[in-house]
Amino acid sequence: MNKPLKIRVVPPCIFTALLLCGAAQAAFQPQGWGRVNMQGAIIDTACAISAGSREQVIDMDTVPVADIIRDGQGITRAFSIELIHCALSRNDPKLPDWKHFQITFDGEADGGLFGVHGEAKGVALQIADEQGNIAAPGNPLPLENISLGTMRLNYAMRLVTNNQPVRAGAYSSTVRFKMDYY
Repeated sequence: MNKPLKIRVVPPCIFTALLLCGAAQAAFQPQGWGRVNMQGAIIDTACAISAGSREQVIDMDTVPVADIIRDGQGITRAFSIELIHCALSRNDPKLPDWKHFQITFDGEADGGLFGVHGEAKGVALQIADEQGNIAAPGNPLPLENISLGTMRLNYAMRLVTNNQPVRAGAYSSTVRFKMDYY
């Protein structure tokens, strides 16, 4: 009778030991492991956009409501986009060389202006290039010539009235840009 008793006691002990080993392995596996998700694209362009130009934050400062009502606009802030490693020849010799580029600013439209979010009302953002061309959301600015090497594209952003009643408050906006090369 002692033998059957030993057989009944030993298997539960072995089973418990196997469970403990499995739990220890499961707890150990995630330690030291990680995950990296990547995405990207390879494109054929005449220039690269400098890393410092890709994402910019422009502080428009505090403007009194009276100034906006009186002048129809607030302060102007300059910003630039730096293009680097510009080349005129293409990788595929069958295609014509690069000659021009065109930039398009896009964001929430407020008429021909860029809309803002927040407590402030009656205002929107206006973007102009060095030649005085006004950017409208989703519409490309005129073609410009590509220069070899590095190019700095200068723009001005200003807060303007949108012909609605002006109300004080904080505001923000997001404006994207894209470059097309021809």
